[in-house]
Amino acid sequence: MLSSGHFHPMLVHFPIAIITVGFFFDLFSIFYKKESCLSKTGYWLEIIGMAGAIFAYGSGYFFTSPMEGEAGIMRDKHEFFATLTLISIIFATLFRIVIAYLNKETTNMKYLSLGLLFLSVIFVSVAGYLGGSLVIDYMIGL
Repeated sequence: MLSSGHFHPMLVHFPIAIITVGFFFDLFSIFYKKESCLSKTGYWLEIIGMAGAIFAYGSGYFFTSPMEGEAGIMRDKHEFFATLTLISIIFATLFRIVIAYLNKETTNMKYLSLGLLFLSVIFVSVAGYLGGSLVIDYMIGL
C-alpha cells in the first residue's frame, strides 16, 4: 500500500541524477566549445534539478517521520546535507540564470557557475549516500 512516507524515496532519485548529469554536460561544454547544445542542456538540467530538489526536500520535510537513536542521528546528518544541497543548487541556478541573461556565459563567470554546481553535486551525493544508509543500515522505509 502506498503511504505518504513513500513520496520522498520516489522523488529523491531524480534530482540526484539530473543535477549530476547537468554538471557533466556543463563540464564537457568547456572542452567541446563548438557544441553549444552541451551548455544549453546543462543549463536546463540545472533548472530542472533545482525544481526536483525543492520537491524532494519538501517531501522529506513534510512526509517522513522523526527517528530516535542512531537512525535519528543519521537522519539529522542526511537532513543537514539535504539543506546544503537545496541552498547551493538554488544559489547556483539563480547565478546561472543571471549570467545567461547578461550574456556572460562565455566569460570566466562560466567557471564560477560550474564551481557552484560542482558544490551542489558534492552535497547531493553526500545526502544521497546518507539517505541510502538510512534505508540499508537502519531498514527505514522497508
